[in-house]
Amino acid sequence: MPDASAASGSPSPSATLLLVDDEANILSSLRRLFRPLGYRLLTAESGEEALELLAAEPVDLIVSDMRMPGMNGAQLLAAAAERWPDTVRILLTGYADMSSTIEAINLGRIHRYVSKPWDDNELKLIVRDALDHRRLKLENQRMAQTISAQNEQLRQFNSELEATVERRTRELKTALAAADKAHQELRQAYTGTVRVFCELIEGRSDLLKGHGRRVADLSRSLARQLGISEAEQQTLILASMLHDMGKLGLPDELLVKPFSTLRAEERGAVMLHPSRAESLLMGITPLREAARIVRSHHEHFDGTGYPDGLAGLAIHRLARILAVANAYDALQLGTLVGRTLSPKDALEFIVSNRGKRYDPEVVDALVAVGVASPPEPARPVRRLRPAQLSKGMVLAEDLVHADGYLLLGRGFVVDDSIVDQLLRLEQSEGRAVIVVVRQQAADGV
Repeated sequence: MPDASAASGSPSPSATLLLVDDEANILSSLRRLFRPLGYRLLTAESGEEALELLAAEPVDLIVSDMRMPGMNGAQLLAAAAERWPDTVRILLTGYADMSSTIEAINLGRIHRYVSKPWDDNELKLIVRDALDHRRLKLENQRMAQTISAQNEQLRQFNSELEATVERRTRELKTALAAADKAHQELRQAYTGTVRVFCELIEGRSDLLKGHGRRVADLSRSLARQLGISEAEQQTLILASMLHDMGKLGLPDELLVKPFSTLRAEERGAVMLHPSRAESLLMGITPLREAARIVRSHHEHFDGTGYPDGLAGLAIHRLARILAVANAYDALQLGTLVGRTLSPKDALEFIVSNRGKRYDPEVVDALVAVGVASPPEPARPVRRLRPAQLSKGMVLAEDLVHADGYLLLGRGFVVDDSIVDQLLRLEQSEGRAVIVVVRQQAADGV
């Protein structure tokens, strides 16, 4: 019979074969067949002896004869399958044993059966393929176990990660809530400080009371008309409320004396107040941008203003807006020219100085906004949501955002655009906005 070792390849030297037959010459033939292939060989002459060997050491594959005294091959392989299911089982059988062989196959107890007399090459190939199949099966099992273990580790990791993320999220929410609360308190304290500064200036004269708020409201209306961003509007409101900060050191009589009637030395002292205000405010970081605007709010569009003689677009845009709003209120107070002007006359004065004192674009915005009506006597107030507001209602109290900054000042006249903005504010922030208003007499309230 020709040798098939070259065709069958080199098996793993660790593979252990158990050869079982009650005939010594059959065992010798099987040893001669498999020894050159590098297998580790064990032999047993009965089923009972084979089971003892299997219990003593690991075996990769069993080749057993079917017909043996006592325990036959099918019974041996069935017993081995129960105790060592990973061991491959091959049955050598003759034609006369076919019914027992079929029974063994049906019970699923053997990998293959080989008819005697066998073909050496075929038997070696069957053994090699059976061992390869066993190796792949064991590798798949190990891989499945590894994957299962890794999946369990991944599940635990994901669970720990979710717990960590949840804990960190809670901590972050807590920290953000604390920071938000601190921010709101800071903004409220900061807005309160601005109000105190404003009242320090205006408290020195009954004539000036409310001047800062009115200027802030008109500045905001002009800024909205000009498409100024919300952030810049807030800066402009702060500058408007603090624009007279530098007058704190002036004598009381100079606070209300019309600028056009001042003597030279008095005018020189008053003209220092924008730069003095900037110096006072620059030390407060959140007010630095407002301080720049305050410095330039008395600059004229034609370059004849003070303190720096700036002209045109060299003047900060927000300062050009503040200049118009301040002048419009000052003209009605009588602190700019030698007489008190009506709202209509104040508007005409500003229009006549379009392109001279005042930025033409801002003057056009003032005309578009319209002339404010004289203040009405105090009337009962109502607390309303934005959807309940109507055009012409007047704010009886400042409307302050939850973060502490001024949205609308007391005395502001409600229009349709403000109602729309407040409705959007309610929707975006998910909280009620309460506006304290009074209505003009024309509304019949």
